[in-house]
Amino acid sequence: MNNIIKTLILSLVSMLMFAVSGIAGTKACNINAPNSPVEVNVIGWSFEIMDFYADQMKKCGEVKNIDVNVQLQDFQATKEAFRLANAGGGDSPFDIMHVANTGITEFGTIGWFLPLNDLIDKYRDEYNLDDISTTGWDGATIDGKIYGIPATANTLHLAYRSDLFKKYGLKVPKNYDEVIEVCKVLKKEPSIDVPFTLDLSAGWAWEIEFLAFIRSYGSDYLNADKTPAFNNSNGVAAATKMKEVVDACMGPQGLAIGYEAAEVAINTGAQAMVHIWASNTVSMFDPKQSDFADVIKFAPAAAPKPGSKLGGSAWHDFYTIPARTTKDHDLLFRILMESLDHDSQFGAADMGIVTRTSIKKGLPNLPAAKETIANGIGIYEPNQAVQLAQAALGNWMPFIGTGEKTPKEALDAAAKEYIKEAKAQGFLK
Repeated sequence: MNNIIKTLILSLVSMLMFAVSGIAGTKACNINAPNSPVEVNVIGWSFEIMDFYADQMKKCGEVKNIDVNVQLQDFQATKEAFRLANAGGGDSPFDIMHVANTGITEFGTIGWFLPLNDLIDKYRDEYNLDDISTTGWDGATIDGKIYGIPATANTLHLAYRSDLFKKYGLKVPKNYDEVIEVCKVLKKEPSIDVPFTLDLSAGWAWEIEFLAFIRSYGSDYLNADKTPAFNNSNGVAAATKMKEVVDACMGPQGLAIGYEAAEVAINTGAQAMVHIWASNTVSMFDPKQSDFADVIKFAPAAAPKPGSKLGGSAWHDFYTIPARTTKDHDLLFRILMESLDHDSQFGAADMGIVTRTSIKKGLPNLPAAKETIANGIGIYEPNQAVQLAQAALGNWMPFIGTGEKTPKEALDAAAKEYIKEAKAQGFLK
């Protein structure tokens, strides 16, 4: 009960901290006022660094004739709202959208985002856009067209209670076999509810983790001819390892813990170790938000297969301009540039991983995140057929966790669903 109360209190404190995250930024928006009033509607989801950037955009709403409205919701709700808004083919109600790598592929390939190449070239020198990492630009590019401005880099890595590791004489795990062994020991600790979690709380979460596991095992979702590869022997081995982690470390209680709940759980003492997004670790350094800020430490993601790629992706979050916005493209781009220039990103570096290579400061988890990105599984292939594989895997993999299907049964069912949809959409004959 104490852990539950602590979790609720820390959740409220965390929400309050998010709300004031933009206070650190003091730079004014250097944009000339348009001749007539313009309302700019921004949609995205909330975490510390993106909240900070959203507050930078709001400063452009202080310029005469500019009103900036920012709508922040969760990841899935953001994508669904954008799908619904564009499905009818009319004007976009959104003028700027926050997306991740998968959104660039899903919406960029069907023409829902404005290619930004000309605007990037126009403002390259003024905003020193070559300072933004090549990896970031690559993640926003499909067939030479750049659809997004890289705002933050992200990956999944380990956070752990160093006091408990010291108490039990444990070494930080480098692969998931070692994670399982650590969990066996930490189950003895009476103060925690679960030893470790990775986010398997929903179908989409299973799919994100499965990409890391299958690539570490040496395969990918699709073959070159777009037939499914995810249900081959490597895929089955990868999914089997995920099930072993569930059984050894998580159980039904851990399966219900998403990454946001896990952030609070490690801060309140409900769990000892977590595989979590780098963007969701800021609270762990803050004694006002974490009961264990002095002992939470960070390490690169564990390798699903010992000696192979680490289990974290080279993820980015971007800002895009919807293709069917009726607002002036140049104005929208300038608002983005004012929010992502060097001064803004220098402030944002206190809340996450920025994309400008000239900024060297960062949070305590930065070395772990950088090592994971460098030695991890990379990014999703920018291929529309991959989106179908993701959907099918998300529909079937949760049955592995509950034991209703074996890894092979679930992956074969996902492959059958994928093939049916891929044929319907012309990716397979």
